[in-house]
Amino acid sequence: MSALGARGTDNPSMDTRWKPNVTVAAIIEKEGRYLLIEEHTQEGLKLNNPAGHLDPGESPAEGCAREALEETARPFTPKELVGIYLSRFQRPQTGEDITYVRMAFCGDIGDVQPGLSLDEGIVRTVWMTPQEVRDSAERHRSPLVLRCIEDHLAGQRFPLGVIHTDSAVANLPPLAP
Repeated sequence: MSALGARGTDNPSMDTRWKPNVTVAAIIEKEGRYLLIEEHTQEGLKLNNPAGHLDPGESPAEGCAREALEETARPFTPKELVGIYLSRFQRPQTGEDITYVRMAFCGDIGDVQPGLSLDEGIVRTVWMTPQEVRDSAERHRSPLVLRCIEDHLAGQRFPLGVIHTDSAVANLPPLAP
């Protein structure tokens, strides 16, 4: 019995709840170029797909549309899931260990909306060819920037219906802070 963890499990690592960050990303292609954002991060100026954290009360597709609008000032309508990705990042300065679950979507992008500004920290949007994205890999916020684009180029697509969002997500009262 002494080998059991605090909650009576035989796996002590399960005594602490692991909470990966859930993120969504827009993989936006138009005329052979991909729309990326350039943003300030703790590690300096980096390139990323329009992406961010899923907020309480929204489906992954809704979160992706919101993040794309906030970061590009363009409406985005997710049409298909490109993939679901698991990654881990350790901040060089602090050693902070972060795990991400990313759901990447492709879809339709609209025109820049007058009067909308880019989210705080976003310097600009930039259209890049696949080769330009590959050549700038050292400037990517995450290896997933290129991986998602390569999967999109390979034709990897899944129907939006593979992700089910239960009605309780939107119908229950807001989560306590």
